Amino acid sequence: MPRGLRSVRARQAAVSGAATLVAGGMLLAMPGAASAVTHVHAKYKVTGSTFIKKPNFTLPLGPGTLAADLNPSTGNLKATLTLPDATGSFLQFGVIPVTATTRFINAAPTTGKLNLNTGAVTTTSKITLRIVSLSVAGVNVPVGDSCQTSSPVVVTVKSQKGFNILKGGQLAGSYTIGNFQDCKLATALINLTIPGSGNTITLTLGKAKLG
Repeated sequence: MPRGLRSVRARQAAVSGAATLVAGGMLLAMPGAASAVTHVHAKYKVTGSTFIKKPNFTLPLGPGTLAADLNPSTGNLKATLTLPDATGSFLQFGVIPVTATTRFINAAPTTGKLNLNTGAVTTTSKITLRIVSLSVAGVNVPVGDSCQTSSPVVVTVKSQKGFNILKGGQLAGSYTIGNFQDCKLATALINLTIPGSGNTITLTLGKAKLG
């Protein structure tokens, strides 16, 4: 199949998926329908990873869930991303092994937009990163119960090629991590190691479950 025709069909599939979802929402909102729901609700399984640039390591994410609420007339959406604690290891200064477990706390609902013409999606999340455990060279380092970023991390992701609002696909973006606070004696070490820009994230959404 010629490349141009494949591109056209892929675009048609994305638009069709968005149109189907919007049409479903409009049907629910019609007078006389069994439900007075005006928004479309969808739930996705989420897996992925994030690359933390400064310490140069990749942290696996999930499996978690994304519960989304779409306004079919505007394309505006709100969502809640739920991820389990994630543990990753790296070498500090290229020599000292460090292992940290991070918790992702939603500081506000995820907001975004579905392009009703193309099916593309952009979302922004505000997430507080909390380190719940830390070990350096195999030795546990106390961090307390509130070792976290002093302000929420803003993560914006956009749908990638092949994404479909009904079938799922990949979302990707980059973000900056600010300084941590309340980490006891480990605060200086953490702020020397983790904060910075150029971090990337990729999330893979499974097939949407509507309702």
